[in-house]
Amino acid sequence: MKYLPGYYKTSQVIANITDVENSEIQQFKTSLDNTLNQFFVDLADTSLDRWEKELGIPVNSSKPDEYRRSVIKSKLRGQGTITVNLIKNVSESYSNGEVEVIEDNPNYSFTIKFVGTRGIPPNLDDLKSAIEEIKPAHLAVEYEFTYTVWSEVKNITWNDVKTGTWDDLKTRQIIV
Repeated sequence: MKYLPGYYKTSQVIANITDVENSEIQQFKTSLDNTLNQFFVDLADTSLDRWEKELGIPVNSSKPDEYRRSVIKSKLRGQGTITVNLIKNVSESYSNGEVEVIEDNPNYSFTIKFVGTRGIPPNLDDLKSAIEEIKPAHLAVEYEFTYTVWSEVKNITWNDVKTGTWDDLKTRQIIV
């Protein structure tokens, strides 16, 4: 309204027209933003099926979008020459935390150690499938998980940890 001539400021008809136009423009902007989001894996939701089909991933709409995104990102990262960094990047896309890849060349194997998160990642099966797909066939892979150890809890009291369960205690960081 501030860009229109002054005599329109008192017109109810013009006010209604500009309100409707504003609503339509906002709706168009939201639709445009949503369309643009579909081109980025981290923001996509309605196009996840298309991403999966394009990359040859079985479409499973029953899984949460975050899990599906991690599979897509892993597939995108897992292309090219297989290196420790590639395996690390793929693993971190699933665990949402830091991992170490430990090579054991004499035994033709490597270990993926989860150091950034405690416990077993919820989508470990998807990670295992992705690693099996990208790793050389002659290499074995092991998975190592981080848990709370007794030395971390020996100096705390029950009052410090009674808010959770035993399973919760195994996988959370203890701060006293």
